[in-house]
Amino acid sequence: MPRFVILRHEPPAGSQRRLHWDLMFESGDVLRAWALAEAPAAGRSIAAEALADHRTAYLDYEGPISGNRGTATRWDAGTFQWERDTPREIVVRLNGQVLSGHVMLNRADEDSPTWQFVLQSAD
Repeated sequence: MPRFVILRHEPPAGSQRRLHWDLMFESGDVLRAWALAEAPAAGRSIAAEALADHRTAYLDYEGPISGNRGTATRWDAGTFQWERDTPREIVVRLNGQVLSGHVMLNRADEDSPTWQFVLQSAD
């Protein structure tokens, strides 16, 4: 079963980037990734920015990020199941240590890097 991780990504002082949570889904030999503007919580729509694919090493990594890009701390991890994966909507079933339930990522336009993250149900 594929794995997921959510890392609390704290940028270094003076960075233009703000504190965010990196959501990553294992997909073959890469992690599909989004930066969430807030900590995930059930029932809230949270802005999510699509990121470039990440290395699978981040599934197990915590610590400083190369290139003086801050520090990553594991916020949640576990397994998931793909339920829907289209250019405008992704639905997965999470089974994590913190979060469990259906997560939907959607966007209004296939070319937009901006998505909305919603944890539809929690166990």
